[in-house]
Amino acid sequence: MKLNNKGLEDRKQWEASGYRLPQYDREAVAKRTRENPFWIHFGAGNIFRAFQANVVQNLLNDGTLDRGLIAVEGFDYEIIEKMYRPHDDLSVLVTLKADGSVEKTVVGSVMESCILDSENQGEFERLREIFEKDSLQIASFTITEKGYSLVDAGGKMLDLVREDLAAGPQKPVSYIGKVAALLYRRYQAGRKPIAMVSMDNCSHNGDKLQNAICAFAKAWTENKTADAGFWEYVNDRKAVSFPWTMIDKITPRPDASVQEILKADGLEDLEPVITSKNTYVAPFVNAEECEYLVIEDAFPAGRPALEKGGFLFTDRQTVDKVERMKVCTCLNPLHTALAVFGCLLGYQKISDEMKDPCLVRLVRTIGYQEGLPVVVDPGVLDPKEFLDTVLNVRVPNPFMPDTPQRIATDTSQKLPIRFGETIKAYAASRTLDVADLKLIPLVFAGWLRYLMGIDDTGKPFDLSPDPLLDAVCPYVAGFGLGERVDVASLAPLLKNAEIFGVDLYEAGLAERVCGYFKELIVGPGAVRATLEKYTA
Repeated sequence: MKLNNKGLEDRKQWEASGYRLPQYDREAVAKRTRENPFWIHFGAGNIFRAFQANVVQNLLNDGTLDRGLIAVEGFDYEIIEKMYRPHDDLSVLVTLKADGSVEKTVVGSVMESCILDSENQGEFERLREIFEKDSLQIASFTITEKGYSLVDAGGKMLDLVREDLAAGPQKPVSYIGKVAALLYRRYQAGRKPIAMVSMDNCSHNGDKLQNAICAFAKAWTENKTADAGFWEYVNDRKAVSFPWTMIDKITPRPDASVQEILKADGLEDLEPVITSKNTYVAPFVNAEECEYLVIEDAFPAGRPALEKGGFLFTDRQTVDKVERMKVCTCLNPLHTALAVFGCLLGYQKISDEMKDPCLVRLVRTIGYQEGLPVVVDPGVLDPKEFLDTVLNVRVPNPFMPDTPQRIATDTSQKLPIRFGETIKAYAASRTLDVADLKLIPLVFAGWLRYLMGIDDTGKPFDLSPDPLLDAVCPYVAGFGLGERVDVASLAPLLKNAEIFGVDLYEAGLAERVCGYFKELIVGPGAVRATLEKYTA
């Protein structure tokens, strides 16, 4: 069994092995898609393949849609060259359910794959053609929050961005510069409407995309490398919208155990590819069954009935409430707590941490007792039911190969939103007291302990990537296990509201964090002892 068009001709063999197959004429759908595309997606990674592409497949299967998706990769071209195209843009979605069952789906809704390379005339001209089409309604993105940034970690404008802003839209080389140039082509084709939809897991994602695009539009119109009307076009919500969204689906790195399941079915050529940019990509994606995509319903060119696929369309205020519910309380803070302490305690799977009574008490207290009181019910999703599902179904799922090391990536960027917003809400409340927060400060102290790069047995471990490691690790560099310490040196870090969301001294939590940190470094085993003490 080979994952390509020819390999799918023997449908009975695939179906006998339990695979769900596309139920539509893929060749006919591909022809219609190329001629009249309606949705192009930037960021050809795992969550797109497991979520958006699968939803479109379901809607093709039931006849709601008659066209599929166009996938674009702008960061790592090898994903398209070495994975998408050799498999005729097909992929296998392996859904790992909490009850132990496995659902296998051949996803064929991607009808064309493109490379966002302005140096490749053929590739870039095809993208220009797509953006000129009257039929195009949606350009969506899963390029990570960093993909929208025009500056480096120190706030300095990236060289490629600076050069593109000056040179104009003819042949940009930065990611957003190239996207802005495609949007300019759509403007030139007659100010055609479009929704530019960030579907990345970050707060107010539509604004991040809009701000990045507008920076190019402003510079290009001011230096007269683009028509003056382009700036007006991208700021006219009736022409170009930048909806906010909230996305939630766990899609870990393709796992070897899943590869073995598919191999046992007779599926060939499953070996993952590690690209020159260190992207790990395989012909299959493993994912949980739970998924949420809440979208501000702002589509100037219209949209098909995507709600039939499970997407929730609402207003901007509701998207914000859902996003805050998830990111500030009901999922992301719990993940970060498990990531920090999971690394310190030597865990390799998040689900295994949920067998640890101490860690279960930690995240349940943070979720139900410390977080839930400040959540605003968004209406479209019930916060307690969402939290129940997270703690009872999603995170404990033993078949999900997600790791604390993966989730610990970029923790310095996550703390202010995942915990700082709750602290602010307590401070602003007439009925709640910041002093009642006991375990959120423990996570802060745990992160400081994590930055030492020494686990609870005293052995060194590798810290996950984080843009601020060079800035924050020196604060703990002088500490060792079992040594008497003066934590006064931590003060500048604890005052940093950009990292914690608040000045912990002003919030009245710095002393508590320092006290916890002292206990966490008493010696080997101190992390476990401290957790047991404060979660009892």
